[in-house]
Amino acid sequence: MLRSFPDTERPEQNVNEFLATVPPAEEALPETKIRIRVRFDYRGLPRPARFFFGGKGAKEVAEEIRQQQANMWRHVPIQGVRIEDLEFIELYSVYDEIEETLAVYAPVVLRATIDSLEDILRFVSRNEFRRVEFIEPARISLTNRDLEKLFYKFGEMLQQSIQEQEGF
Repeated sequence: MLRSFPDTERPEQNVNEFLATVPPAEEALPETKIRIRVRFDYRGLPRPARFFFGGKGAKEVAEEIRQQQANMWRHVPIQGVRIEDLEFIELYSVYDEIEETLAVYAPVVLRATIDSLEDILRFVSRNEFRRVEFIEPARISLTNRDLEKLFYKFGEMLQQSIQEQEGF
């Protein structure tokens, strides 16, 4: 049978004395939320009529796509992202020389609060993405580890989009 005896080489300590000798763990900074404003421009091309009805102009198509995407942003929850507001901006048109058609764009400005910079990749990796503006905080400091995680996540998303394009 084994018996335990007090360690004679180490003086006895109470719990408070022991805790005082333990080095403090890195104190986590209070996690600040990042508020952003992102602009998307949804492109609409005219749809030809089938059997004399059902055709839509580029303007109607652009507005329809914008409305569908706005509903998706409002109603589909994304972990780490809270959509605050959606603002519709006036439509504008551009002549597409490659397809020789008039393309109409329907811009949307989305205001959101995100938990980390990794969450912003969901926005900037989309084809419709045009611009991002950081509202708060005025300054962001990244550690080496944060920067590594951000680039790793960006690389994953880039590889995924390349695979999706090759699949089609």
